[in-house]
Amino acid sequence: MTDSSNKTFQSEKGIHTDFMEKMTYGDYLQLDPLLSSQKRLSSHHDEMLFIIIHQVSELWLKLIIHEMQAAIKKIQANELQASYKMLARVSKIQSQIIQAWDVLSTLTPAEYMQFRDKLGNASGFQSYQYRLVEFVLGYKTPFILKIYQKDKELHQILMDAYHAPGLYDVAIQSLDKAGLPIDKGVLDRDISKTYQQNASVEQAWLQVYQNVDRYWDLYQLAEKLVDIEDWFQQWRFRHMKTVERIIGHKTGTGGSSGVSYLKKVLEHYFFPELWEIRTKL
Repeated sequence: MTDSSNKTFQSEKGIHTDFMEKMTYGDYLQLDPLLSSQKRLSSHHDEMLFIIIHQVSELWLKLIIHEMQAAIKKIQANELQASYKMLARVSKIQSQIIQAWDVLSTLTPAEYMQFRDKLGNASGFQSYQYRLVEFVLGYKTPFILKIYQKDKELHQILMDAYHAPGLYDVAIQSLDKAGLPIDKGVLDRDISKTYQQNASVEQAWLQVYQNVDRYWDLYQLAEKLVDIEDWFQQWRFRHMKTVERIIGHKTGTGGSSGVSYLKKVLEHYFFPELWEIRTKL
């Protein structure tokens, strides 16, 4: 520390320096276990990058789930204004995860091949938090659940989310509460199945967009949902291009077709009517 820095520090008389019996920043954040969890299986320098990028993404996914599940409860309670802040935060988090691909893309194919075999069959395809995000967004695929049967507690968490209403389910319920006609079959549908586009829902959203002043709260909700799907698709695209850049069209470590699979999921829409009405307005 330079003399000037030392003088500046000493001039701050109120700074706490005695933490023998007090909680520190590191204690609060549990930095010891957090920063000791990057355990490389090879001696290759770039494996540290690979581990940290994925761990950081999992932390962001945890916050996305936290925010979206809270938003669902607010929407169910007809507290739409409170849900907007949570959904807006999700979009900002998504922008951070998208930028993470830029960092991972500094890993070249030659470098990745030096430690890829150490992963065995471990793959991001198995990320249970990513599946929870998909479930909250209404994309529910039963065969995915088999991956998690090894851990009964985790499997139950996923099963609960699988059978719980998603973000779009409660948004459609809000349309119904506002007096917009929604087919009974949609309102009573089996929410453990992936949502399918419906004409009555499309017409209801069209009414919202054509009468913004009357349905301002629902209009804002719709735009928050579009933001989330837009960012999610951008994340999927950057994921696909990063994988293609690093491993080309090789099969994924988890057994998926890799780039081919990632291109297919780009075609899926979580909130199809909100995109369809843009052509019809």
